[in-house]
Amino acid sequence: MAAQLLRALPSIAFRYKHFSLKPPPLPLLFLNSHSPSFKPTQPPKRCISTPSVSASSPSPSSTETPLVAASPKVSRSIPSLEWVSRTAFCGELSEADVNKRVRLCGWVALHRVHGGLTFVNLRDHTGVVQITTLPNEFPDAHSTVNDLRVEYVVAVEGVVRPRPIESVNKKMRTGAVEVAAERVHVLNTVRSKLPFLVTTADDAKESVKEEIRLRYRCLDLRRPQMTSNIILRHQVVKLIRRYLEDVHDFVEIETPILSRSTPEGARDYLVPSRIQPGTFYALPQSPQLFKQMLMVSGFDKYYQIARCFRDEDLRADRQPEFTQLDMEMAFTPLEDMLRLNEDLIRKVFLEIKGVQLPDPFPRLTYAEAMSQYGSDRPDTRFDLGLKDVSEIFSDSSFKAFADTLKSGGIVKALCVPSGGKTYSNTALKKGDIYNEAIKSGAKGLPFLKVLEDGAIEGISPLVSCLDHTKKDKLLKHLSAGSGDLILFAVGQPASVNKTLDRLRLYVAHDLGLIDPSRPSILYNI
Repeated sequence: MAAQLLRALPSIAFRYKHFSLKPPPLPLLFLNSHSPSFKPTQPPKRCISTPSVSASSPSPSSTETPLVAASPKVSRSIPSLEWVSRTAFCGELSEADVNKRVRLCGWVALHRVHGGLTFVNLRDHTGVVQITTLPNEFPDAHSTVNDLRVEYVVAVEGVVRPRPIESVNKKMRTGAVEVAAERVHVLNTVRSKLPFLVTTADDAKESVKEEIRLRYRCLDLRRPQMTSNIILRHQVVKLIRRYLEDVHDFVEIETPILSRSTPEGARDYLVPSRIQPGTFYALPQSPQLFKQMLMVSGFDKYYQIARCFRDEDLRADRQPEFTQLDMEMAFTPLEDMLRLNEDLIRKVFLEIKGVQLPDPFPRLTYAEAMSQYGSDRPDTRFDLGLKDVSEIFSDSSFKAFADTLKSGGIVKALCVPSGGKTYSNTALKKGDIYNEAIKSGAKGLPFLKVLEDGAIEGISPLVSCLDHTKKDKLLKHLSAGSGDLILFAVGQPASVNKTLDRLRLYVAHDLGLIDPSRPSILYNI
Protein backbone atom coordinates (compact mmCIF):
# COMPACT_ATOMS: atom_id res chain seq x y z
CA MET A 1 0.00 0.00 0.00
CA ALA A 2 2.85 2.42 0.90
CA ALA A 3 4.56 1.71 -2.43
CA GLN A 4 1.37 2.44 -4.34
CA LEU A 5 0.98 5.69 -2.44
CA LEU A 6 4.52 6.79 -3.24
CA ARG A 7 4.04 6.05 -6.93
CA ALA A 8 0.89 8.14 -6.96
CA LEU A 9 2.24 11.14 -5.11
CA PRO A 10 4.64 12.57 -7.76
CA SER A 11 1.73 12.87 -10.21
CA ILE A 12 -0.21 14.83 -7.58
CA ALA A 13 2.68 17.23 -7.18
CA PHE A 14 3.00 17.59 -10.95
CA ARG A 15 -0.61 18.63 -11.37
CA TYR A 16 -0.12 21.45 -8.89
CA LYS A 17 2.78 22.84 -10.88
CA HIS A 18 0.24 24.28 -13.28
CA PHE A 19 -1.29 26.51 -10.62
CA SER A 20 0.15 29.46 -8.72
CA LEU A 21 -1.07 27.95 -5.47
CA LYS A 22 0.74 26.15 -2.73
CA PRO A 23 -0.14 22.43 -2.92
CA PRO A 24 -2.20 21.04 -0.04
CA PRO A 25 -0.48 19.14 2.76
CA LEU A 26 0.55 15.67 1.61
CA PRO A 27 1.05 12.45 3.60
CA LEU A 28 4.08 12.24 5.82
CA LEU A 29 5.82 9.75 3.52
CA PHE A 30 5.97 12.37 0.76
CA LEU A 31 7.75 14.79 3.05
CA ASN A 32 10.74 12.47 3.45
CA SER A 33 13.80 14.28 2.09
CA HIS A 34 14.95 11.05 0.38
CA SER A 35 11.93 11.08 -1.90
CA PRO A 36 12.92 12.12 -5.45
CA SER A 37 9.80 14.28 -5.64
CA PHE A 38 10.72 16.36 -2.59
CA LYS A 39 12.04 19.82 -3.47
CA PRO A 40 11.97 22.29 -0.59
CA THR A 41 11.02 25.77 -1.74
CA GLN A 42 13.44 28.63 -1.30
CA PRO A 43 12.40 32.08 -0.14
CA PRO A 44 12.82 34.94 -2.62
CA LYS A 45 16.35 36.30 -2.79
CA ARG A 46 16.55 39.67 -1.14
CA CYS A 47 18.39 42.70 -2.45
CA ILE A 48 20.51 44.10 0.38
CA SER A 49 21.08 47.55 -1.09
CA THR A 50 20.32 50.35 1.35
CA PRO A 51 17.42 52.47 0.02
CA SER A 52 17.65 56.22 -0.18
CA VAL A 53 15.41 58.29 2.09
CA SER A 54 15.43 61.44 -0.01
CA ALA A 55 12.17 60.77 -1.89
CA SER A 56 9.17 62.69 -0.71
CA SER A 57 5.61 61.50 -0.16
CA PRO A 58 2.71 62.60 -2.34
CA SER A 59 0.89 65.86 -1.83
CA PRO A 60 -2.84 66.58 -2.32
CA SER A 61 -2.08 67.41 -5.96
CA SER A 62 -1.24 63.78 -6.70
CA THR A 63 -3.28 62.10 -9.40
CA GLU A 64 -5.05 58.79 -9.02
CA THR A 65 -4.71 56.18 -11.75
CA PRO A 66 -8.04 55.62 -13.56
CA LEU A 67 -9.77 52.27 -13.61
CA VAL A 68 -8.55 50.47 -16.71
CA ALA A 69 -7.91 46.93 -17.81
CA ALA A 70 -4.73 45.14 -16.82
CA SER A 71 -1.58 46.20 -18.59
CA PRO A 72 -0.05 43.50 -20.80
CA LYS A 73 3.41 44.55 -19.59
CA VAL A 74 2.85 43.04 -16.14
CA SER A 75 4.05 39.48 -15.79
CA ARG A 76 4.18 37.06 -12.92
CA SER A 77 7.60 36.41 -11.48
CA ILE A 78 6.72 33.89 -8.78
CA PRO A 79 7.65 30.26 -9.57
CA SER A 80 4.62 27.99 -9.79
CA LEU A 81 5.39 26.09 -6.58
CA GLU A 82 6.86 28.99 -4.62
CA TRP A 83 4.60 31.19 -2.51
CA VAL A 84 5.47 34.49 -0.92
CA SER A 85 5.33 34.46 2.87
CA ARG A 86 4.66 37.88 4.38
CA THR A 87 6.61 39.04 7.39
CA ALA A 88 4.30 41.87 8.50
CA PHE A 89 0.80 43.24 8.08
CA CYS A 90 0.01 46.52 6.35
CA GLY A 91 -2.09 48.09 9.08
CA GLU A 92 0.26 47.18 11.93
CA LEU A 93 3.40 49.03 10.84
CA SER A 94 4.44 51.95 13.03
CA GLU A 95 7.43 54.16 13.82
CA ALA A 96 8.78 51.30 15.94
CA ASP A 97 9.32 49.36 12.69
CA VAL A 98 11.47 52.03 10.99
CA ASN A 99 14.54 50.53 9.22
CA LYS A 100 13.04 47.03 9.36
CA ARG A 101 12.90 45.00 6.17
CA VAL A 102 9.39 43.66 5.59
CA ARG A 103 7.48 41.69 3.01
CA LEU A 104 3.82 42.66 2.64
CA CYS A 105 1.00 41.05 0.68
CA GLY A 106 -2.28 42.72 -0.19
CA TRP A 107 -4.45 44.63 -2.61
CA VAL A 108 -3.64 47.91 -4.32
CA ALA A 109 -6.06 50.39 -2.74
CA LEU A 110 -4.86 53.60 -4.43
CA HIS A 111 -2.27 54.27 -7.14
CA ARG A 112 -0.79 57.78 -7.49
CA VAL A 113 1.96 59.38 -9.56
CA HIS A 114 3.60 62.52 -8.22
CA GLY A 115 6.84 64.28 -9.11
CA GLY A 116 8.35 61.33 -10.96
CA LEU A 117 7.60 58.95 -8.09
CA THR A 118 4.82 56.41 -7.85
CA PHE A 119 2.94 55.80 -4.61
CA VAL A 120 0.64 52.91 -3.79
CA ASN A 121 -1.64 52.37 -0.83
CA LEU A 122 -1.46 48.66 -0.05
CA ARG A 123 -4.37 47.13 1.86
CA ASP A 124 -4.83 43.89 3.76
CA HIS A 125 -7.27 42.84 6.50
CA THR A 126 -5.44 44.94 9.12
CA GLY A 127 -5.43 48.26 7.27
CA VAL A 128 -3.50 50.33 4.73
CA VAL A 129 0.12 51.45 4.38
CA GLN A 130 1.78 53.62 1.75
CA ILE A 131 4.34 52.10 -0.60
CA THR A 132 6.79 54.44 -2.36
CA THR A 133 9.23 53.75 -5.19
CA LEU A 134 12.91 54.59 -5.62
CA PRO A 135 13.46 54.87 -9.42
CA ASN A 136 17.26 55.21 -9.24
CA GLU A 137 18.01 52.51 -6.67
CA PHE A 138 15.37 49.96 -7.68
CA PRO A 139 14.23 50.63 -11.27
CA ASP A 140 12.59 47.21 -11.70
CA ALA A 141 10.36 47.72 -8.69
CA HIS A 142 9.54 51.25 -9.86
CA SER A 143 8.61 49.96 -13.32
CA THR A 144 6.38 47.22 -11.91
CA VAL A 145 4.61 49.65 -9.57
CA ASN A 146 3.95 52.02 -12.47
CA ASP A 147 2.01 49.27 -14.24
CA LEU A 148 -0.15 48.41 -11.22
CA ARG A 149 -3.86 49.19 -11.07
CA VAL A 150 -6.28 49.30 -8.17
CA GLU A 151 -7.21 45.89 -6.70
CA TYR A 152 -4.16 44.13 -8.12
CA VAL A 153 -2.88 41.54 -5.63
CA VAL A 154 0.83 42.11 -5.02
CA ALA A 155 3.70 41.22 -2.73
CA VAL A 156 6.06 44.05 -1.82
CA GLU A 157 9.45 43.71 -0.19
CA GLY A 158 11.22 46.77 1.16
CA VAL A 159 12.34 48.83 4.15
CA VAL A 160 10.09 50.75 6.51
CA ARG A 161 11.05 54.41 6.79
CA PRO A 162 9.50 57.52 8.34
CA ARG A 163 7.50 59.87 6.15
CA PRO A 164 8.65 63.49 5.86
CA ILE A 165 6.97 65.59 8.56
CA GLU A 166 4.94 67.59 6.05
CA SER A 167 3.56 64.36 4.52
CA VAL A 168 2.43 62.59 7.69
CA ASN A 169 -1.19 61.48 7.33
CA LYS A 170 -2.85 61.60 10.74
CA LYS A 171 -6.04 60.05 9.36
CA MET A 172 -4.20 56.78 8.68
CA ARG A 173 -3.12 54.42 11.42
CA THR A 174 0.16 53.96 9.54
CA GLY A 175 0.34 57.57 8.39
CA ALA A 176 3.74 58.24 9.98
CA VAL A 177 5.62 55.60 7.98
CA GLU A 178 5.91 54.21 4.47
CA VAL A 179 7.65 51.27 2.82
CA ALA A 180 10.31 51.89 0.15
CA ALA A 181 9.75 49.11 -2.40
CA GLU A 182 12.77 47.06 -3.46
CA ARG A 183 10.97 44.11 -5.03
CA VAL A 184 7.39 43.89 -6.24
CA HIS A 185 5.66 40.67 -7.33
CA VAL A 186 2.29 40.77 -9.06
CA LEU A 187 0.28 37.82 -7.73
CA ASN A 188 -2.98 38.57 -9.54
CA THR A 189 -4.21 41.21 -11.96
CA VAL A 190 -7.52 42.92 -12.76
CA ARG A 191 -8.46 42.23 -16.37
CA SER A 192 -11.55 44.39 -16.69
CA LYS A 193 -12.90 47.69 -15.41
CA LEU A 194 -14.17 47.55 -11.84
CA PRO A 195 -17.89 48.21 -11.25
CA PHE A 196 -17.00 50.52 -8.34
CA LEU A 197 -13.89 51.72 -6.56
CA VAL A 198 -13.52 49.78 -3.33
CA THR A 199 -11.27 52.30 -1.57
CA THR A 200 -13.60 55.29 -1.83
CA ALA A 201 -16.97 53.47 -1.94
CA ASP A 202 -17.73 54.25 1.72
CA ASP A 203 -17.12 57.97 1.20
CA ALA A 204 -18.87 58.33 -2.15
CA LYS A 205 -21.69 60.88 -2.34
CA GLU A 206 -23.88 58.38 -4.18
CA SER A 207 -23.83 54.89 -2.74
CA VAL A 208 -23.44 51.93 -5.06
CA LYS A 209 -26.72 50.23 -5.91
CA GLU A 210 -27.40 47.13 -3.88
CA GLU A 211 -27.87 45.03 -7.03
CA ILE A 212 -24.32 45.91 -8.13
CA ARG A 213 -22.91 45.26 -4.67
CA LEU A 214 -24.52 41.82 -4.50
CA ARG A 215 -23.42 40.89 -8.02
CA TYR A 216 -19.81 41.75 -7.13
CA ARG A 217 -19.96 40.57 -3.54
CA CYS A 218 -16.24 39.82 -3.30
CA LEU A 219 -15.50 43.48 -4.03
CA ASP A 220 -18.23 44.74 -1.70
CA LEU A 221 -16.87 42.71 1.21
CA ARG A 222 -13.48 44.39 0.77
CA ARG A 223 -14.97 47.74 1.81
CA PRO A 224 -13.97 48.73 5.37
CA GLN A 225 -17.60 49.09 6.42
CA MET A 226 -18.54 45.59 5.32
CA THR A 227 -15.35 44.10 6.75
CA SER A 228 -16.00 45.75 10.12
CA ASN A 229 -19.59 44.45 10.09
CA ILE A 230 -18.43 40.86 9.69
CA ILE A 231 -15.70 41.25 12.30
CA LEU A 232 -18.22 42.83 14.69
CA ARG A 233 -20.51 39.84 14.29
CA HIS A 234 -17.60 37.49 14.94
CA GLN A 235 -16.66 39.38 18.11
CA VAL A 236 -20.23 39.31 19.42
CA VAL A 237 -20.65 35.57 18.80
CA LYS A 238 -17.26 34.85 20.33
CA LEU A 239 -18.15 36.83 23.45
CA ILE A 240 -21.54 35.11 23.74
CA ARG A 241 -19.92 31.69 23.58
CA ARG A 242 -17.27 32.49 26.18
CA TYR A 243 -19.79 34.06 28.54
CA LEU A 244 -22.36 31.27 28.38
CA GLU A 245 -19.81 28.46 28.57
CA ASP A 246 -17.20 29.84 30.97
CA VAL A 247 -19.44 31.81 33.33
CA HIS A 248 -22.72 29.90 33.27
CA ASP A 249 -21.66 26.36 32.27
CA PHE A 250 -23.81 26.14 29.15
CA VAL A 251 -23.24 23.34 26.65
CA GLU A 252 -23.32 24.14 22.93
CA ILE A 253 -25.18 21.46 20.96
CA GLU A 254 -25.87 21.46 17.24
CA THR A 255 -29.32 20.35 16.12
CA PRO A 256 -30.27 18.88 12.70
CA ILE A 257 -30.94 21.10 9.71
CA LEU A 258 -32.83 18.47 7.70
CA SER A 259 -35.84 17.32 9.68
CA ARG A 260 -39.52 16.54 9.48
CA SER A 261 -41.87 19.46 8.87
CA THR A 262 -43.42 20.86 12.06
CA PRO A 263 -45.75 23.66 10.91
CA GLU A 264 -45.42 26.80 12.98
CA GLY A 265 -46.11 30.44 12.18
CA ALA A 266 -44.39 30.56 8.77
CA ARG A 267 -44.04 28.18 5.84
CA ASP A 268 -41.16 25.71 5.75
CA TYR A 269 -38.55 25.45 3.05
CA LEU A 270 -38.67 21.93 1.66
CA VAL A 271 -35.79 19.78 0.37
CA PRO A 272 -36.70 16.77 -1.81
CA SER A 273 -35.27 13.41 -0.81
CA ARG A 274 -33.36 11.55 -3.53
CA ILE A 275 -33.46 8.24 -1.67
CA GLN A 276 -37.21 8.37 -0.98
CA PRO A 277 -38.86 9.99 -4.04
CA GLY A 278 -41.96 12.00 -3.27
CA THR A 279 -40.88 12.81 0.28
CA PHE A 280 -39.27 15.98 1.56
CA TYR A 281 -37.16 17.25 4.39
CA ALA A 282 -37.99 20.62 5.96
CA LEU A 283 -35.48 23.24 7.01
CA PRO A 284 -36.12 24.33 10.62
CA GLN A 285 -37.87 27.61 11.35
CA SER A 286 -36.13 27.34 14.72
CA PRO A 287 -34.75 24.39 16.72
CA GLN A 288 -37.78 24.45 19.02
CA LEU A 289 -38.54 20.71 19.07
CA PHE A 290 -34.89 19.80 19.47
CA LYS A 291 -34.52 22.19 22.40
CA GLN A 292 -37.45 20.55 24.14
CA MET A 293 -36.02 17.09 23.47
CA LEU A 294 -32.68 18.13 24.96
CA MET A 295 -34.36 19.45 28.10
CA VAL A 296 -36.37 16.25 28.49
CA SER A 297 -33.12 14.30 27.99
CA GLY A 298 -31.58 15.97 31.01
CA PHE A 299 -29.24 18.59 29.51
CA ASP A 300 -29.46 21.29 32.13
CA LYS A 301 -28.23 24.29 30.13
CA TYR A 302 -28.02 24.30 26.36
CA TYR A 303 -27.41 26.99 23.76
CA GLN A 304 -26.93 27.18 20.02
CA ILE A 305 -26.09 29.87 17.47
CA ALA A 306 -28.83 28.52 15.23
CA ARG A 307 -29.59 28.98 11.55
CA CYS A 308 -33.30 29.42 10.91
CA PHE A 309 -35.23 29.26 7.64
CA ARG A 310 -38.67 30.74 7.01
CA ASP A 311 -40.42 30.88 3.67
CA GLU A 312 -42.11 34.22 4.30
CA ASP A 313 -42.11 37.77 3.00
CA LEU A 314 -39.02 39.83 3.78
CA ARG A 315 -39.04 42.12 6.80
CA ALA A 316 -36.86 45.03 7.78
CA ASP A 317 -34.94 42.87 10.27
CA ARG A 318 -35.30 39.41 8.76
CA GLN A 319 -34.47 37.55 5.57
CA PRO A 320 -35.36 34.01 4.43
CA GLU A 321 -32.47 32.59 6.45
CA PHE A 322 -31.11 34.20 9.58
CA THR A 323 -29.20 33.41 12.76
CA GLN A 324 -30.48 33.58 16.31
CA LEU A 325 -29.23 32.70 19.78
CA ASP A 326 -31.27 29.86 21.29
CA MET A 327 -30.99 28.98 24.97
CA GLU A 328 -32.76 26.50 27.23
CA MET A 329 -32.40 26.20 30.99
CA ALA A 330 -34.03 23.58 33.20
CA PHE A 331 -35.76 24.42 36.50
CA THR A 332 -35.07 28.15 36.14
CA PRO A 333 -37.45 30.89 37.41
CA LEU A 334 -38.45 33.79 35.16
CA GLU A 335 -36.37 36.36 37.02
CA ASP A 336 -33.22 34.26 36.70
CA MET A 337 -33.72 33.94 32.95
CA LEU A 338 -34.27 37.66 32.59
CA ARG A 339 -31.19 38.42 34.71
CA LEU A 340 -29.02 36.13 32.57
CA ASN A 341 -30.18 37.78 29.36
CA GLU A 342 -29.71 41.28 30.75
CA ASP A 343 -26.22 40.51 31.97
CA LEU A 344 -25.29 38.98 28.62
CA ILE A 345 -26.54 41.94 26.59
CA ARG A 346 -24.90 44.44 28.95
CA LYS A 347 -21.59 42.57 28.65
CA VAL A 348 -21.76 42.51 24.84
CA PHE A 349 -22.49 46.23 24.55
CA LEU A 350 -19.87 47.19 27.11
CA GLU A 351 -16.98 45.07 25.80
CA ILE A 352 -17.70 45.47 22.08
CA LYS A 353 -18.80 49.12 21.90
CA GLY A 354 -18.05 50.55 25.34
CA VAL A 355 -21.75 51.34 25.94
CA GLN A 356 -23.05 51.01 29.50
CA LEU A 357 -26.66 49.82 29.47
CA PRO A 358 -29.07 50.38 32.36
CA ASP A 359 -29.27 47.87 35.19
CA PRO A 360 -31.97 46.61 35.32
CA PHE A 361 -33.57 47.15 31.93
CA PRO A 362 -36.85 49.11 31.86
CA ARG A 363 -39.91 46.89 31.65
CA LEU A 364 -43.29 47.41 30.05
CA THR A 365 -46.31 45.17 29.79
CA TYR A 366 -47.61 44.51 26.31
CA ALA A 367 -50.64 46.69 27.05
CA GLU A 368 -48.41 49.57 28.21
CA ALA A 369 -46.19 49.33 25.13
CA MET A 370 -49.15 49.40 22.77
CA SER A 371 -50.80 52.23 24.67
CA GLN A 372 -47.71 54.48 24.89
CA TYR A 373 -45.96 53.65 21.61
CA GLY A 374 -48.43 51.81 19.39
CA SER A 375 -46.00 48.88 18.97
CA ASP A 376 -44.91 45.82 20.93
CA ARG A 377 -41.35 46.58 19.79
CA PRO A 378 -41.10 50.34 20.31
CA ASP A 379 -38.07 52.43 19.44
CA THR A 380 -37.33 54.31 22.67
CA ARG A 381 -34.33 56.30 21.42
CA PHE A 382 -36.54 59.41 21.25
CA ASP A 383 -39.25 60.82 23.50
CA LEU A 384 -42.39 60.76 21.39
CA GLY A 385 -45.25 59.00 23.13
CA LEU A 386 -48.88 58.51 22.21
CA LYS A 387 -51.76 59.78 24.32
CA ASP A 388 -55.36 58.62 24.34
CA VAL A 389 -57.62 61.69 24.01
CA SER A 390 -60.94 59.88 23.59
CA GLU A 391 -62.35 61.37 26.79
CA ILE A 392 -61.69 64.92 25.65
CA PHE A 393 -63.66 64.31 22.45
CA SER A 394 -66.39 62.14 24.03
CA ASP A 395 -69.13 64.65 23.24
CA SER A 396 -67.38 66.30 20.29
CA SER A 397 -69.27 67.91 17.44
CA PHE A 398 -66.54 66.74 15.03
CA LYS A 399 -68.42 63.98 13.20
CA ALA A 400 -65.39 61.81 12.33
CA PHE A 401 -64.43 61.57 16.01
CA ALA A 402 -67.96 61.32 17.40
CA ASP A 403 -69.07 58.47 15.12
CA THR A 404 -65.94 56.45 15.83
CA LEU A 405 -66.25 56.84 19.60
CA LYS A 406 -69.89 55.77 19.51
CA SER A 407 -68.94 52.59 17.65
CA GLY A 408 -66.33 51.62 20.25
CA GLY A 409 -63.27 53.14 18.60
CA ILE A 410 -60.64 55.44 20.13
CA VAL A 411 -58.89 58.72 19.36
CA LYS A 412 -55.15 59.04 19.99
CA ALA A 413 -52.75 61.93 19.46
CA LEU A 414 -49.02 62.39 18.86
CA CYS A 415 -47.38 65.70 19.80
CA VAL A 416 -44.37 66.56 17.59
CA PRO A 417 -42.07 69.22 19.15
CA SER A 418 -41.66 72.22 16.79
CA GLY A 419 -43.46 70.22 14.10
CA GLY A 420 -45.82 73.08 13.41
CA LYS A 421 -42.90 75.17 12.16
CA THR A 422 -41.44 72.33 10.08
CA TYR A 423 -44.46 70.91 8.26
CA SER A 424 -46.68 73.14 6.15
CA ASN A 425 -50.42 72.66 5.92
CA THR A 426 -49.94 71.45 2.35
CA ALA A 427 -47.53 68.72 3.48
CA LEU A 428 -50.00 67.63 6.15
CA LYS A 429 -52.92 67.53 3.73
CA LYS A 430 -51.31 65.86 0.72
CA GLY A 431 -47.55 65.61 1.27
CA ASP A 432 -45.19 62.86 2.48
CA ILE A 433 -46.40 62.81 6.07
CA TYR A 434 -50.01 62.51 4.86
CA ASN A 435 -49.02 59.65 2.55
CA GLU A 436 -47.40 57.82 5.47
CA ALA A 437 -50.71 57.90 7.31
CA ILE A 438 -52.59 56.63 4.25
CA LYS A 439 -50.09 53.79 3.75
CA SER A 440 -50.83 52.60 7.29
CA GLY A 441 -54.53 52.29 6.48
CA ALA A 442 -55.81 55.62 7.81
CA LYS A 443 -58.53 57.43 5.85
CA GLY A 444 -57.10 60.87 6.59
CA LEU A 445 -54.77 62.83 8.87
CA PRO A 446 -56.46 65.24 11.30
CA PHE A 447 -53.96 67.74 12.76
CA LEU A 448 -53.64 70.87 14.85
CA LYS A 449 -50.86 73.45 15.14
CA VAL A 450 -50.17 75.44 18.31
CA LEU A 451 -49.47 79.09 17.47
CA GLU A 452 -47.23 81.55 19.29
CA ASP A 453 -50.10 83.07 21.27
CA GLY A 454 -51.41 79.66 22.36
CA ALA A 455 -54.21 79.58 19.77
CA ILE A 456 -54.65 76.57 17.50
CA GLU A 457 -55.11 76.14 13.77
CA GLY A 458 -55.70 73.16 11.52
CA ILE A 459 -58.69 71.33 10.12
CA SER A 460 -61.62 73.72 10.57
CA PRO A 461 -64.23 71.26 11.98
CA LEU A 462 -61.64 70.01 14.48
CA VAL A 463 -60.68 73.52 15.60
CA SER A 464 -64.31 74.63 15.97
CA CYS A 465 -65.26 71.65 18.15
CA LEU A 466 -62.73 72.68 20.81
CA ASP A 467 -63.88 75.42 23.15
CA HIS A 468 -61.42 77.24 25.39
CA THR A 469 -61.71 74.68 28.20
CA LYS A 470 -61.28 71.62 25.99
CA LYS A 471 -58.42 73.24 24.12
CA ASP A 472 -56.51 73.93 27.33
CA LYS A 473 -57.22 70.41 28.59
CA LEU A 474 -55.94 68.91 25.32
CA LEU A 475 -52.74 70.97 25.29
CA LYS A 476 -52.03 70.16 28.94
CA HIS A 477 -52.67 66.43 28.42
CA LEU A 478 -50.24 66.35 25.49
CA SER A 479 -47.70 68.78 27.04
CA ALA A 480 -48.00 70.75 23.80
CA GLY A 481 -46.50 74.22 23.53
CA SER A 482 -45.93 77.00 21.05
CA GLY A 483 -44.87 75.74 17.59
CA ASP A 484 -45.80 72.09 18.26
CA LEU A 485 -47.78 69.88 15.89
CA ILE A 486 -50.52 67.49 17.05
CA LEU A 487 -51.35 64.52 14.83
CA PHE A 488 -54.50 62.44 15.40
CA ALA A 489 -55.56 58.92 14.50
CA VAL A 490 -59.09 57.65 14.90
CA GLY A 491 -60.58 54.16 14.59
CA GLN A 492 -60.20 50.77 16.20
CA PRO A 493 -57.22 50.42 18.59
CA ALA A 494 -55.13 48.20 16.27
CA SER A 495 -55.39 50.56 13.27
CA VAL A 496 -54.87 53.68 15.41
CA ASN A 497 -51.71 52.25 16.98
CA LYS A 498 -50.39 51.17 13.58
CA THR A 499 -50.92 54.63 12.09
CA LEU A 500 -49.34 56.59 14.95
CA ASP A 501 -46.44 54.16 15.31
CA ARG A 502 -45.61 54.72 11.63
CA LEU A 503 -45.96 58.51 11.95
CA ARG A 504 -43.90 58.47 15.14
CA LEU A 505 -40.97 56.77 13.41
CA TYR A 506 -41.32 58.93 10.30
CA VAL A 507 -41.14 62.29 12.09
CA ALA A 508 -38.35 61.05 14.40
CA HIS A 509 -36.14 60.18 11.41
CA ASP A 510 -37.23 63.22 9.41
CA LEU A 511 -36.55 65.70 12.24
CA GLY A 512 -33.39 63.99 13.51
CA LEU A 513 -34.85 63.25 16.95
CA ILE A 514 -33.18 59.85 17.33
CA ASP A 515 -30.21 59.72 19.68
CA PRO A 516 -27.93 56.96 18.27
CA SER A 517 -26.06 56.67 21.58
CA ARG A 518 -29.28 55.92 23.42
CA PRO A 519 -30.11 52.20 23.34
CA SER A 520 -33.68 51.09 22.70
CA ILE A 521 -34.13 48.33 25.26
CA LEU A 522 -37.41 47.37 26.86
CA TYR A 523 -38.94 44.19 28.20
CA ASN A 524 -42.47 43.42 27.08
CA ILE A 525 -43.80 41.17 29.81
